Amino acid sequence: MYDKILVPLDGSELAEVSLPYAEELAARLGSHITLIYLSRSEKDPSFSRRKEYLDKVLGSTKGEMDKLLEKPGEETKIGSAVLVGHAAEEIVKYADKEDMGLIVIATHGRSGIKQWAMGSVASKIITATRRPVMLIRAKEASPDIRKMGTIKRLLLPMDGSKESESILPHALEIASNFKPEVVMFQAISLAYPTYTADAFAYVTYSDQQMDAMKASALDYLEKVGSSFREKGIEVKSDVRFGSTADEVINYADEIGADFVAMTTHGRSGIGRWLFGSTTVRVMKGGNTNLLLVRV
Repeated sequence: MYDKILVPLDGSELAEVSLPYAEELAARLGSHITLIYLSRSEKDPSFSRRKEYLDKVLGSTKGEMDKLLEKPGEETKIGSAVLVGHAAEEIVKYADKEDMGLIVIATHGRSGIKQWAMGSVASKIITATRRPVMLIRAKEASPDIRKMGTIKRLLLPMDGSKESESILPHALEIASNFKPEVVMFQAISLAYPTYTADAFAYVTYSDQQMDAMKASALDYLEKVGSSFREKGIEVKSDVRFGSTADEVINYADEIGADFVAMTTHGRSGIGRWLFGSTTVRVMKGGNTNLLLVRV
């Protein structure tokens, strides 16, 4: 599934926080990593310096991957490329051309992905690509992440739809190799919309209705979590009432999730969601790394 992993870099230490995650993924899954750096033109005065930087990072990344390889005779699979052109466009084109299974990219700055929704490289990549994207929040990255391990607790928000369940094969692939604690989660609205001839309003569920809905949701989460248990992976389930995005953000912080894994819905994918849906609200307001898979 993730035979090839693409890691875009821009020469900053913030961008390099994505490397430990890509390294561990590649070592555990046997993937090939490609590091890429973008240049506007080969005539750019800094073109040669960028290639030197990329060669340096390539060497250090290979060294870290060598430490992670467990089987005798295993070889580190890693390469690099300097692309010329507009960053987001070239990254998306390269990912398609080389059939990349995953793009791992860091979020920059204090505002994280919130800043990128205004038109930066990462936001454009998320909008344009159909490849799974792993977003690493630079502001939350730990300098000891290589010692601690990158994926110890994985949060899977589900809403009962087939679209949300599209994340399950991806989560199962990661969980089978990292053996994290997997938490299946569902948030349920506190009220439902009602319409009359001349009005629209929300009606709060009764206590009995909420109890029944919670029991049904827990039963559903237990069922979708069965494929993980069959592989010996620890799975927990929880249900909360409230705004879906807010509950996902707060719950991820509460349990100390390393990743929230979610799908992007709809024909227009995440491009549509830049206007306020659950996933983009989690991207903007959350503190946890994300794995986004387009349905």
